[in-house]
Amino acid sequence: MPIYEYVCLECKFEFELLRPMAQADAPQTCGRCGSEHVRRKLSLFFAESGGRAVAGMSEPSCSSCAGGSCSTCGH
Repeated sequence: MPIYEYVCLECKFEFELLRPMAQADAPQTCGRCGSEHVRRKLSLFFAESGGRAVAGMSEPSCSSCAGGSCSTCGH
């Protein structure tokens, strides 16, 4: 089951919920102020395998890296 990130539009409280995908956008009440003005955030991720980034990386990993096959960071 995925973890979704939410933010309360009233008090700006950010929290996570473990929910089925079918309930990702179901109404949610803020646990801090009780407001029903809660929205799901865009979640970003980073994945690594064998010490190399495989997803979620938008910038090269080191200052000498141009991307593709860097001998320093493996990017």
